[in-house]
Amino acid sequence: MMNWDDFRLVRAIAEARSLVGAAEALGLNHSTVFRRLGQIETDLGRPLFERSRSGYAATAAGEEMVALANRMSDGVLEFERRLAGQDERPRGELRVTTTDSMFASLLAPMFASFREAYPEIRTEIIVSNASLNLSRRDADVAIRATSEPPDTLVGRKVGPMAWGVYGKTGTELATCDPLGAEAIYVGFGPPMEEIEANQWIARNVPSARVVARVNTMHMAAVAAAAGIGLAVLPRVVGDSMPELTLLDAKAPATNALWLLTHADLKGAARVRAFMDHAWNWLSKEKGRLAGE
Repeated sequence: MMNWDDFRLVRAIAEARSLVGAAEALGLNHSTVFRRLGQIETDLGRPLFERSRSGYAATAAGEEMVALANRMSDGVLEFERRLAGQDERPRGELRVTTTDSMFASLLAPMFASFREAYPEIRTEIIVSNASLNLSRRDADVAIRATSEPPDTLVGRKVGPMAWGVYGKTGTELATCDPLGAEAIYVGFGPPMEEIEANQWIARNVPSARVVARVNTMHMAAVAAAAGIGLAVLPRVVGDSMPELTLLDAKAPATNALWLLTHADLKGAARVRAFMDHAWNWLSKEKGRLAGE
């Protein structure tokens, strides 16, 4: 009889298109994945993958098994979310995701005060500039700067975030025209190439004057502070660094800071406690967010 681990293994191979990739994703040895796949195919009496130089491609039977694995996984995740949302006491583990720049420039003291207020909640802070999937429990709460949150999430809008162009204090970059021929920039690469700040750079700055690209907002701030080029940053980030000077330029991007969670988790005591605490704390920082 097949079990859940068999379905997970087949799905991992289909997603990675290789045994090596599946082994890494599952934390298994390559030989173990090879042996278990062979046993599953023997038990079913048919191949689940076609082997080629380009990798493993699922057969019709393999695709059907992967689809079933996804439905099973979604069902388990929905059950976990609903169960987690029934907590009555603010305790247990809470996974919160935010960006490196927001944590360093704004949020660290808020997490410290939350720890003091709710010692029974163990907070795991996941710093990521990619949007984690709260539906799949990658995190319970997201503190995210966005112009439009996903429809699948619920939460509160803290307030608008102002942005600006910054250059290294005491250098020519700090006094140049941000749209002039002498202005050079630090742009953004994956996974941040679609953010508003980078789109503003793409519209207003010739590509030859984008002298470097980074993949986090914190790296952009550090690069600008080192004099590599100008950086488009949230005011709350740029204004917190004395090494940076705000240039006289129209704000290149506008969005808002949001506190977000999944609808199934909004009733969980630990999630409610964090959302309320973070809201109260961040409400006092609206001026900094708006660049006032």
